Amino acid sequence: MMTTTDNSRPPALRYRLLPLLCLAACSTLPTPAERATTAQALTLPGNWQASTLSSSTFMLRSYGPAHIRADKPLSVYIEGDGFAWLNREQPSGDPTPIDPLALRLALAQPDGNAVYLARPCQYLTAQDRRCAQRYWTDARFSADVIQATDEAISQLKTRYGARQVSLIGYSGGAAVAALVGARRQDVDRLISVAGNLDSQAWTEHHRISPLRHSLNPADSAERLTQIPQWHLLGQQDRVIPVLIAQSFARRAPAQQQLIVSFPGFDHHCCWAAQWPQIWRQLESGTLAP
Repeated sequence: MMTTTDNSRPPALRYRLLPLLCLAACSTLPTPAERATTAQALTLPGNWQASTLSSSTFMLRSYGPAHIRADKPLSVYIEGDGFAWLNREQPSGDPTPIDPLALRLALAQPDGNAVYLARPCQYLTAQDRRCAQRYWTDARFSADVIQATDEAISQLKTRYGARQVSLIGYSGGAAVAALVGARRQDVDRLISVAGNLDSQAWTEHHRISPLRHSLNPADSAERLTQIPQWHLLGQQDRVIPVLIAQSFARRAPAQQQLIVSFPGFDHHCCWAAQWPQIWRQLESGTLAP
């Protein structure tokens, strides 16, 4: 008598079921349009507006208020890698984040000026034909990506009339922030949140393929030593452990550099909920390791 366990099904039946199981799993994922709607819903209460910034290489999505105080630096929050992979081996077809944590951080900043900048190919449709999968896999930190982000930040700075920018990067966005910061002379501070600051150390730690077509932010550490830096990590974060920030810091210790590890935090929890308090501590100089 045949039992009802999966292993006892005829092989042909099991193989026929696999596509159906995959289809059921994938159907639960929000579509790119639904992910864009999530971002719009988050920004609606603060009356933030979406804009598309053109660069020499990509178009980038930004969200921000209509006006800011020009006498204060502009905090630019750079998104993480987003929904880059379906699983460990298969890239997604669209890297738009399911839950845009950097956007949540920008909206949670309790004072000062904040804007949000997505990564290339996030929140965009067929209007940007350069969006090949490599730009959210092994070329996610490529020179083209960094150049586009640098140009977009300059446009935001001009739009808002800001004199200086603060760069805040979440996860892979921290790598982009560091690489962009190494190019600019108007960055008043660099803040990484669960940030991938040494992509080589990160791939080696996880025993995954190196990002062959990307720049490593740790290689630019020496050009950032004059910029005050805060690197914030979760003690429970298995994606970006504290050792990644420590590896970056060893490359070229900055004149003002602080690595802070938060108990109970992981790669996602509890950054957005606690960001107003963390920000006030950053502003007052009371944030301590």
